[in-house]
Amino acid sequence: MNTIASLDAAWRDLRYGARLLRRSPGFAVVAILSLALGVGANTAIFQLLDAVRIRTLPVANPQELMEVRIANTAGGGRTGQFSGRRPSLTSPLWEQLRDRQQAFSGVFAWSGTQFNLTSGGEARYANGLWVSGGFFDTLRVSAALGRVLTDDDDRRGCSAPGAVIGYGFWQREFAGDPSAIGRSLTLDGHAYDIVGVTPANFFGVEVGRTFDVAVPLCAEPLSRGERTALDKPDVWFLAVIGRLKPGWTEARASAQLASISAPIFQATLPPHYREQDATHYRQFRFGAFPAGTGISVLRRQYESPLWMLLAITGLVLIIACANLANLMLARATTREREVAIRLAIGASRWRLVRQLLAESLLIAFTGAAAGAALARWLSRFLVDFLATERNQPFVDLSLDWRVFAFTLALAVATCIVFGLVPAVRATATSPGAAMKAGSRGMSDGRERFGLRRALVVLQVALSLVLVVGALLFVRSLRNLMTLDAGFRQDNLLIVSLDLRRAGIAEERRTAVYREIADRLQALPGVSGASQASIVPISGSGWNNNIVIGGKKYTDNVNFNRVSPGFFQTMGTAMLTGRDFNEHDAGAAHQVAIVNQSFIDKFFGGRNPIGELFQIDEGPGVPRPPFEIVGVVKNTKYTDLREPFGPIVFFAAAQDDKPDPFLQVVVHASASTATVASEVKAAVAETNPSIVLEFQTMETQVRDSLMRERLMATLSGLFGALAAVIAMIGLYGVMSYMVARRSNEIGIRMALGAGRADVVRMVMREATLLLGAGLIVGAVLAIAAARMATSLLFGLRPWDPSTLAASAVVLAAIAALASYLPAARASRLEPTIALREE
Repeated sequence: MNTIASLDAAWRDLRYGARLLRRSPGFAVVAILSLALGVGANTAIFQLLDAVRIRTLPVANPQELMEVRIANTAGGGRTGQFSGRRPSLTSPLWEQLRDRQQAFSGVFAWSGTQFNLTSGGEARYANGLWVSGGFFDTLRVSAALGRVLTDDDDRRGCSAPGAVIGYGFWQREFAGDPSAIGRSLTLDGHAYDIVGVTPANFFGVEVGRTFDVAVPLCAEPLSRGERTALDKPDVWFLAVIGRLKPGWTEARASAQLASISAPIFQATLPPHYREQDATHYRQFRFGAFPAGTGISVLRRQYESPLWMLLAITGLVLIIACANLANLMLARATTREREVAIRLAIGASRWRLVRQLLAESLLIAFTGAAAGAALARWLSRFLVDFLATERNQPFVDLSLDWRVFAFTLALAVATCIVFGLVPAVRATATSPGAAMKAGSRGMSDGRERFGLRRALVVLQVALSLVLVVGALLFVRSLRNLMTLDAGFRQDNLLIVSLDLRRAGIAEERRTAVYREIADRLQALPGVSGASQASIVPISGSGWNNNIVIGGKKYTDNVNFNRVSPGFFQTMGTAMLTGRDFNEHDAGAAHQVAIVNQSFIDKFFGGRNPIGELFQIDEGPGVPRPPFEIVGVVKNTKYTDLREPFGPIVFFAAAQDDKPDPFLQVVVHASASTATVASEVKAAVAETNPSIVLEFQTMETQVRDSLMRERLMATLSGLFGALAAVIAMIGLYGVMSYMVARRSNEIGIRMALGAGRADVVRMVMREATLLLGAGLIVGAVLAIAAARMATSLLFGLRPWDPSTLAASAVVLAAIAALASYLPAARASRLEPTIALREE
């Protein structure tokens, strides 16, 4: 019966709270909307963190999965070629590890790739996986249709391998037709028989990306051809995951892997490694690392920004709660007489607190529900924001118990934050004192404004933190976008060509590449076209050590191969010397062009024209000398954030082993869309089997700044929202103060005070609150900005101009928010104000 009585009392309190909210619809809408924005933003960011960082893979017992990788790489030694999104091991290392390990009941290797679905012309890619035979069995994933790949499918030399397609690809390409099983699928010009379809909820082991097609690792030579990595000990492209045997732990597995490491690394040592790299390589040891939450490039790139955004949205929610607390305090003050009467006739204080909290509870849970609905849209918007033309991230945004628990916790916490203190304050006044206070209540005295003032100071301080953060991120993005990278970005078209199926012998590639570049150069609307093995800001790179005058330098130097006219096409200034020309061909006399950073680092800034250097490839590899024939302006290489470093440009025509891939940078004098169409037609005339892909330099640079754009956009949005909420709070406090002091203002005006005097009185109060908030906020902003140092570019966390600009913006908004009630107070008629007494 006590339980029933308690439930009945709670229900009556909720109904009473609902009636009060219906009587104040404006307050209810503002309160619920404020909470919805705060809770929705927090829930959306947490949902992304949950999907990217916290949630486990949708497989059986994911806690048993361990990634195997080298545990001690700090000293170097991993040199060679790196490809794929998780280049942890080489194929020889994987095969040795597979045969020697004892910790796992199943183990597999995998590598992400892209398969071209077309036979010529413009490329159309499918997200692909090379997987060893134990991939699906180890993950305990069965086929939704057909079968999965097994060890029998992954045999060296497989000529007609099968393929397993993802559920989404099956729906998109085959409309969910069951007859897709057994049909042929062309990938990179080779036919694969479809043997199965995976379940709808399985996306692989890489969080943030789903796969379309999985093929056996033995089929890798069919795509890479002469560049196959299966037998190369210095090509790193595989990741390895295993499932622990029953009774085994992470520590025990790591110990067993470490015990077999020495013979494995000795057996797979690349013969041409330099002595120092070989020593480090032999010292490598395998380790086991938890992989239940999967592997993710998206996580590595965005985990820190997401945690930062969660902190930002948390501050927005605190500001909103402080604002609501001020409103609830005002409402509680107007009800002091009512509360005093209830206390006088026998109501308990706890009973009244519960009744007042019911209103806060309704606001909190209604705002949380609206916020959860908003979060669904906002989280999808964030995922779409991160999408680029070449990379469409896949994030599982289905709700789970963590998201529900987080939203519920926010609702309870906000209810306590903005509801409990006003309820306790409203019931703390003695009935006699409240009755004596008459219509003015007990909040007229300045001491009763203390909490409300403190809440406004808190709002202003936190708003300054958010505005400073927003300006820092926006200015960092601006610094990167306006940075002189050493080359032009407008009207540059990057044409990537795949000639693997064009039937061009390796010895003829150099001539064919020159012919293609010349053909593109002659197109109408093209003012420049040049070959480049590494396009700036593409994320690709090639580096090594060099030898000058017999002295080895251990600092890596970046390399590139370009054809004549590259620097003119890119808009990079030639400082001294000459460009490559048609005579720079063959291996007789190797030449190179270097940038300003190269001569500053290795020649002390003196003229290097005619000087020689060599590449330190390792023992057994010849070191032909390269003569420096030119110096160009510094340019960025991998990304815009990196400092300008030494770069060496080699003549493309002197490459004795050209890849079957060609990149041509085209400077268009017409629109890039028109030029792309002309390029496509010209390449088709050359060889219709050539596959090509287009990208503009502007798009490539913009996509490289995706993280910075995300932080600038969202921090700016949340900073503006926080400033608006805080200024609404200041406006509310000043309006309430004017209303409660209308009698005092009337007396002052009756005694001769002018309107300007009243305005100054109100503005003085607002200025004190604003000043206190700005001082506290400046200290907090500097401390918070230090945590975001790694996300800034060209700015210090304590940048004085950013702090000053943020303070001026807040001061201007606060002045407007305070002047409105001050002006209204100055227009009070003394007789009307005194009559209220």
